[in-house]
Amino acid sequence: MNVNIRKAKQDDMPQALKLIKELALFEKELDKVEVTVEQLENDGFGNNSAFTCFVADVDNHIEGIALVYNRYSTWKGIVLHLEDLIVSEKMRGSGIGTLLLDEVVKFADQLGVKRISWEVLDWNEPAIAFYEKKGANVMRDWDVVQLDEKGIKNYIQNIN
Repeated sequence: MNVNIRKAKQDDMPQALKLIKELALFEKELDKVEVTVEQLENDGFGNNSAFTCFVADVDNHIEGIALVYNRYSTWKGIVLHLEDLIVSEKMRGSGIGTLLLDEVVKFADQLGVKRISWEVLDWNEPAIAFYEKKGANVMRDWDVVQLDEKGIKNYIQNIN
């Protein structure tokens, strides 16, 4: 197996979206995926790209992605957020996840960030074990807080 970890190209986005949907299916949230190939292409490439994506190219087929972007911590300064690290179901356990995480960590080091942060579902024990084995601190006493598009609209209506 020939695995090449590299920065994504715009024409990788259809395969990236397939992996995003595969993860959403695994997380029982496929109906929540709204992003399109066009959005990924527009948002990830160009002068003001919103994210950086690394891909695991196995014999000219994308079998994994790691999508990251900058955040700002009032305690640490610039941090890198790992939005998703996805390996196709058929390739899990092959070392691709480690190779992608290695690339993210090297990228973060090159950027000089103070931290890499990400979330993992509390029931995804294989992912938790993987991250802890790599030295990550899974902070089980923190809850993720989100305000979705509908929540934003409701909030705005309530403050006007």
